[in-house]
Amino acid sequence: MNNITIKTPEDIELMRESGRLLAQTFKALDDFIQPGQTTMEINDFVEDYIVKTLESRPASKGQYNYQYVLNSSLNEVVCHGVPSVGKKIKNGDILNIDITLEKNGFIADSSKMYTIGDINPAAKKLVDVTYQAMWKGIQQVKAGAATGDIGHAIQKHAEQFGFSVVREYCGHGIGREMHEEPQILHYGRPHTGVILKEGMTFTIEPMINQGSHKTKTKKDGWTVITKDKKLSAQWEHTILVTKDGFEVLTLREEETVPSL
Repeated sequence: MNNITIKTPEDIELMRESGRLLAQTFKALDDFIQPGQTTMEINDFVEDYIVKTLESRPASKGQYNYQYVLNSSLNEVVCHGVPSVGKKIKNGDILNIDITLEKNGFIADSSKMYTIGDINPAAKKLVDVTYQAMWKGIQQVKAGAATGDIGHAIQKHAEQFGFSVVREYCGHGIGREMHEEPQILHYGRPHTGVILKEGMTFTIEPMINQGSHKTKTKKDGWTVITKDKKLSAQWEHTILVTKDGFEVLTLREEETVPSL
């Protein structure tokens, strides 16, 4: 616990603002994304919106020498898809857009799946089950719970539909830094791991595969794909541990917190 930053009430207010602005970014993006666009056009739109409209900073740009403001992960790409002028989105694609935003020194991190045009039922099922799995994990969050409770709930939900949970990538603490402690695994056993305390903030961001959980990284050193080339989906929110539960700091306008 020594490396975990418990946020003060003042920190939390600033994180709420970063989360609100990031949710606003996705709302703007909802009206922008359409078939035929390149993933670089999406990147440039988001950069312009965050910098000029929201007067904020895209936190991913420059982090680990990454030159873009988002990850754009299409179809079999699990995560860290690099925007490209040569990569156009088309009818039937599933696309994850992962964005970080910093305002007043605090960072919010969220990702959303976009279904482009008419997608096949199997792809839609993967996207929907992944979203449900994220919420199953979020609903475990409260002071006194353990990180293993989150991972177990996600894994149980995904696997009951025949899907698999990616092991190599996980959620993470977040605040002044994009990646803080603790790590939030999306699989695991109940009552194991780090005990949650009020004031902790972290992401929950399950990556769920249609086939095997195994992945490989492409030659660009960034893009992670499913080893079997089957589809992958991901959703992500930034979460605050409260006295009696959780608060989703990046909740979008169209979303409601599911009841237990």
